[in-house]
Amino acid sequence: MQKLQEIILTAWEDRSLLQSMETQQAIREVVSLVDKGTLRVAEPVDDQWQVNEWVKKAIVLYFPIQQMATIEVGPFEFHDKIPLKKNYAAQGVRVVPHAIARYGCFIEKGAILMPSYVNIGAWVGEGTMVDTWATVGSCAQIGRHVHLSGGVGIGGVLEPPQAAPTIIEDHCFIGSRCIVVEGVRVRREAVLGANVVLTQSTHIIDVTGSSPLIYKGEVPERAVVIPGSYTKAFPAGDYQVNCALIIGQRKPATDTKVSLNEALREYHVAV
Repeated sequence: MQKLQEIILTAWEDRSLLQSMETQQAIREVVSLVDKGTLRVAEPVDDQWQVNEWVKKAIVLYFPIQQMATIEVGPFEFHDKIPLKKNYAAQGVRVVPHAIARYGCFIEKGAILMPSYVNIGAWVGEGTMVDTWATVGSCAQIGRHVHLSGGVGIGGVLEPPQAAPTIIEDHCFIGSRCIVVEGVRVRREAVLGANVVLTQSTHIIDVTGSSPLIYKGEVPERAVVIPGSYTKAFPAGDYQVNCALIIGQRKPATDTKVSLNEALREYHVAV
């Protein structure tokens, strides 16, 4: 692995090395390891996420060494540099037409892909449902037993290489048409109601106490979140700006599905 890392980092600084067969083989080996789940773009270390920059660099370098090719699937035709993921039965993954996952993403056994899209570098955990027309962007990390509801958009991050990918941790519920981008981290067991939009600059305001508490770039564990707005002054006047409101907490429980149903009922969260 150290040798692969050295080759990737050297090629990153000197793109002429992309003509080298050794460099191309190293890049393809890294992408293959990501596809198998042996390597990850980012991985949990204690309570933090470690970004493996050199793996992201390998994925970026994969594009210029690939040739465009026609991919035919029955009557459907695609023209792209990255092949489609295959062998779902052997991997124990349920894939419903017309779900598409690109080679170089990893989908753990027991995950379900409804008609959706998973991009290169992404990691999708066991028991996770990627629901209809949901999108998992490049290098996004989706935990185990997560539900990405219909139309959810999880943003991708390839460059800059040091940027953290968007992360949805285990047992989260992401409601319909939510957008989570720019490396935002949604921590374990959090619930996002329908239409919540989170970027690095979005105010995530905990309104459960006597005074508001503002987070940015991260949703706390077990938080129940709905869309909201706050008033902001501009030269032309005062206007409403979108934000997210933490209105409660999902209760810790062994059976997270039961606690999820309770949270949705108790806080009247639209999903």
